[in-house]
Amino acid sequence: MTKLLSFCAGLHNDSPSRPPEPCPLSRLILFNKPYGVLTQFTGEKREETLAPYIKLPGVYAAGRLDKDSEGLLLLTDDGALQARIASPRFKLPKTYLVQVEGEPDAAALERLRKGVMLKDGPTRPAEAKRIEPPQLWPRDPPVRFRKSVPDCWIALTITEGRNRQVRRMTAAVGHPTLRLVRWRIGEWTLDGLAPGEWREAKRGG
Repeated sequence: MTKLLSFCAGLHNDSPSRPPEPCPLSRLILFNKPYGVLTQFTGEKREETLAPYIKLPGVYAAGRLDKDSEGLLLLTDDGALQARIASPRFKLPKTYLVQVEGEPDAAALERLRKGVMLKDGPTRPAEAKRIEPPQLWPRDPPVRFRKSVPDCWIALTITEGRNRQVRRMTAAVGHPTLRLVRWRIGEWTLDGLAPGEWREAKRGG
């Protein structure tokens, strides 16, 4: 994953946003959320939640990640840090590795970069680029493919967090999302974390 990490690091080096820093006494947890897990600690009887994975008192998710999406979720016990990470006002860049149906051409990628019109308004400009299939863990359950339709991967960096935004953006340019993995939030990445694993961020990042 080294090449992938280097690629993602270069996606928003020019961003004016700086990741918020936790106060010395706060905790910041990086968690690789598996497919099908809710980003909360309680749920209905048959719903899988964070509780079996993270047994730390007082930490809560900073932002959300859909049940059918995978990847990086940040948790903290610092309410102010939680708000700064989750709020679109701070424009913290989030990079997603997205497997889409079909093969987006230059025009489709440019539409993603400039912003697309969704039902709740236009999206902010984003960074979008086709990438080679990343070396990720197998998804459980596997992605359903249509043999007659090709697919490919793109890296998409956005600075918002609307409900199911990435999926709606790729659908708007004619390429529905098949698999969605959040790789990076600000300076924090999934690097070295298997699904269901977590680690605590070092002080100062």
